[in-house]
Amino acid sequence: MALATFLKINPADSVVVCLQAKKKGEVIEIDGKQVTLNQDTPAGHKVLIKDVREGEDIIKYGYPIGHARQDMKAGDWVNENNLKTNLSGTLEYTYQPVNQPLTIKDEKRTFKGYIRKNGDVGVRNEIWIVPTVGCVNGIAERLAQKLREETGCKDIDSIWTWHHNYGCSQLSEDHENTRKVLRDICLHPNAGGVLVLSLGCENNQPEDFMAMLGDYDKSRIKLLVTQRVEGNEIEAGMEILRDLYKQASQDKRQEVSVSKLRVGLKCGGSDGFSGITANPLVGEFSDWLVAQGGTSVLTEVPEMFGAETILMNRCETPQLFEQTVSMINNFKNYFLSHGEPVGENPSPGNKAGGISTLEDKALGCTQKCGKAPVSGVMEYGDRLTNTGLNLLSAPGNDLVASTALASCGCHIVLFTTGRGTPFGTFVPTMKVATNPTLAKNKPHWVDFSAGQLVEGRTMQDIVPEFIDKVLAVASGELARNEENGYREISIFKNGVTL
Repeated sequence: MALATFLKINPADSVVVCLQAKKKGEVIEIDGKQVTLNQDTPAGHKVLIKDVREGEDIIKYGYPIGHARQDMKAGDWVNENNLKTNLSGTLEYTYQPVNQPLTIKDEKRTFKGYIRKNGDVGVRNEIWIVPTVGCVNGIAERLAQKLREETGCKDIDSIWTWHHNYGCSQLSEDHENTRKVLRDICLHPNAGGVLVLSLGCENNQPEDFMAMLGDYDKSRIKLLVTQRVEGNEIEAGMEILRDLYKQASQDKRQEVSVSKLRVGLKCGGSDGFSGITANPLVGEFSDWLVAQGGTSVLTEVPEMFGAETILMNRCETPQLFEQTVSMINNFKNYFLSHGEPVGENPSPGNKAGGISTLEDKALGCTQKCGKAPVSGVMEYGDRLTNTGLNLLSAPGNDLVASTALASCGCHIVLFTTGRGTPFGTFVPTMKVATNPTLAKNKPHWVDFSAGQLVEGRTMQDIVPEFIDKVLAVASGELARNEENGYREISIFKNGVTL
């Protein structure tokens, strides 16, 4: 059977998505009628299948993705030049709950993880150096390198320092965001040992910061204030790190219920295939994980604009609905307070890949969280307390959002991409390619290809393979970003730097 060359996602849609590049004059047959293409149209882009008037909504995924800037004809290539967002400012919303309980069976699956003293579970056993302020980044890196050279990382998974520029000269919310993210990193179960490295005079005062950690394992999280060391701070740091390494090297993987797994959902460098291949695949995984008693987290609040009511109405309680409304409108007000339009989001790469408006992006983006009910809503820097599907407040920026997902407690970030990206945050960051071309061209970046879905394979075929792949990474198989050594953090900043 010949492979389809275009796709109508929802019966109500007024566009189809080209699965292959098409030439002007080509004819497609859709809904019993023939449509002739009026322009060359790249793969992943949209073709109009009915005439529309200026100002009329254009429908994709069954929802408006904007309105026509001018009268348009069936067969026209729909892109950012002729499609305009409907988004503007904040809105009032009404809770109209949609109850869609998952019918996926509990398979009682396990993965091999590290059980921590407090009962938490990690998927890695690493030594981390966490600077409280950017001034000691250089010292932190020297310490990490010396420990690598001395130990060869033979008995643990890795040794890393998490550089950042902050911890001083910040005010109010920015300062607290920095402290919360650094706290969350220190408490993350993927670390078998943490050295908190301080200068001593920074705004992020070391004793106050350690108090933020609460009832932490003092044998596994240690503080060094470099200004208070009489003599060489490198030797003082190495003494602490050797002890942490000795303890962490005794930790062994054990079989753990998949209900303990927490996975972040992220997309970047999206294209016209994102909402029909990789994002729905990750959504299937998210629903499967939630049905097993596990946890998934969706973020990128600006990329919910235009699809937010879908998420709001999946909230389990009116309180969660109100929290989601606040999260959405607060982020819109953040845009407006800086004089930026709410609907200005798709990047040049997004547009080149076939995403024309923020609604187009959002309706594809939210496919990543499947159909599960929303059981938790978190502010930036919060730590997970609820299992199931959670929403997290953070921007769409790839590094900032991925760091936020890991900071809230996710063991792994599932990152769908149509354009490709090599980076990773401080937990395994698995790249899921939306199209076969990317998977072929960048196999050293890509962990799994959802592009198989446009090559004849079905979702039913590849979901079990994807589940196995994620559980393999949870059990110790390296994600591509780990193999390449591409790992970093980025902290959200909004206000004044002193």
